[in-house]
Amino acid sequence: MKALDDRSAGSFSAGPRAWLMAEAAGSRRQARLGRWYAAWLVFRRNPLAVTGLAIVCGLIVVALVAPWLAGHSPIEQNLQARLLPPGGGHWLGTDALGRDIFARLVHGARITLLIVALVAAIAAPVGLIMGCSAGYFGGWVDAVLMRITDVFLAFPRLILALAFVAALGPGIENAILAIAITAWPPYARIARAETITIRTSGFIQAARLQGASASRILVGHVVPLTSSSVIVRVTLDMAGVILTAAGLGFLGLGAQPPVAEWGAMIAAGRQFMLDQWWVAAAPGLAILVVSLGFNLLGDGLRDVLDPKHG
Repeated sequence: MKALDDRSAGSFSAGPRAWLMAEAAGSRRQARLGRWYAAWLVFRRNPLAVTGLAIVCGLIVVALVAPWLAGHSPIEQNLQARLLPPGGGHWLGTDALGRDIFARLVHGARITLLIVALVAAIAAPVGLIMGCSAGYFGGWVDAVLMRITDVFLAFPRLILALAFVAALGPGIENAILAIAITAWPPYARIARAETITIRTSGFIQAARLQGASASRILVGHVVPLTSSSVIVRVTLDMAGVILTAAGLGFLGLGAQPPVAEWGAMIAAGRQFMLDQWWVAAAPGLAILVVSLGFNLLGDGLRDVLDPKHG
């Protein structure tokens, strides 16, 4: 062990890269960081994936610095400056109420990021729990949980989200909840398929022989091993989540005025499409770019995290 530690320390003195790429890790921390670094090397070889990461990081930065970046109030009206074309005073022009479109676009990034983060935080754990439980226990537990999943999968996501929002009432909180409720079934199916292949593995049998409970095996072994596939699917699904949220906002069931939300901005600008095209084009382009970014990022993560992907 001492020799291993000396080798690890020596490789670090040769440089951080040599320490991370050392064949024999001297600690769990070094091994973990080495795996992450190797994954990053694979990821960065894909320029489209790096582009997607840059777009997503840009969305996060814009959302964090929105009050300082906007330059104008996103809700303050100025009817004297309504429907101005893009120019020096207003980079992306103004809408029908004289509000600066760039300011509303920047603040709308916060709403989009909030929706993406909360939907992922709600739907992914629910899907993991349902899928891992169904795959591990099998029998009637599998039958019941998968039939519930099939019911949700039988309806198009937007239609089901519209039904939930109609029942819960319009608003950003209810829209997030409705999207999360409709987003978890694919994650459950993936987690179940992964769990079925894992539950007969030797290390799972060894954990059972050592007296580990089913909950401990699920939390300590099954969920971590199935998480990578679910993370890839969550990232790829974020484009659909953004489009669903924009659809609800377009129909007036998402964020309510005067909150800046990209789908609602498109709805407000659709009557000016022919003459004042910038009112609807700017939020539409933002949705396109961010959705593309999540898709590219998801493809790159699939190459890194999914060993079965070609």
